[in-house]
Amino acid sequence: MKFKRYSIPYSLWLLVFIVIPLVLVVYYAFTTGDSQDFSTFQFNMENFKRFFTHIYTSVLLRSVNLALVSTVLCLLLGYPIAFIISKEKEKTRNILILFFVIPMWMNFLLRTYAWLALLGKNGIINIIITKLGFQPLDLLYNDSAVLLGMVYNFLPFMVLPIYSVLVKLDPKLVEAAEDLGANRIITFLKVIFPLSLPGVITGISMVFIPAVSTFVISSLLGGNKSNLIGNLIEQQFRYTGDWHFGSAMSIILMIFILLTMIFSYKFDKEKEGDGGGLW
Repeated sequence: MKFKRYSIPYSLWLLVFIVIPLVLVVYYAFTTGDSQDFSTFQFNMENFKRFFTHIYTSVLLRSVNLALVSTVLCLLLGYPIAFIISKEKEKTRNILILFFVIPMWMNFLLRTYAWLALLGKNGIINIIITKLGFQPLDLLYNDSAVLLGMVYNFLPFMVLPIYSVLVKLDPKLVEAAEDLGANRIITFLKVIFPLSLPGVITGISMVFIPAVSTFVISSLLGGNKSNLIGNLIEQQFRYTGDWHFGSAMSIILMIFILLTMIFSYKFDKEKEGDGGGLW
């Protein structure tokens, strides 16, 4: 009974800040009317019908595409980094991991704003380019700038899960593979990478989910040329005032994210079931 008493504050926290807001979002999503007057609400599916038109589905597909590309880039960059760090001595490992963690202590918005000073028309990169005698480049307000911001902000979420798995791998497994005649490439493909898949799947989930729903990065680095689904949802609540349509888009995005998490979980479980792909 004592443990149940201790859980009451947490239950109230969940109720007030998670359950009730989620219920309100669902309620708004399936109704239309004046967002500030509950008496005008009518239950229907108009918000979802409105979303499934070419204008909005193309934005969702574009958001998914950018999120997938940023996730792949984070994996291609993050796995070698995590692998190299895991091979260092413990003291060196801790210092290198600290370099990845320290930027995360800074506000997310400030970290993204810093790229404006680097990529802007009169930014540091263009100043260097013009000093070398070249024309300044349009580095801001395009998909490339958005991808750069995503990779920069979400790369630690790929490195840390993979590193945490790699650092715990039993070195005797690698030695056994080498004793059986496997070279470094075969050892990596047949032993190290399959055993590190749980960290890879976790990293993919931790990068893809915030990337597909981001709106700060696309607003600052993409401008009006790079609206993603997160930006559309923000606009409905902050500027348009259509909370019903914004809630419907939020529900669709939540369902998409949940399906991604379920797929990642099942894939991870399958890999555990077959011994991590060793055999």
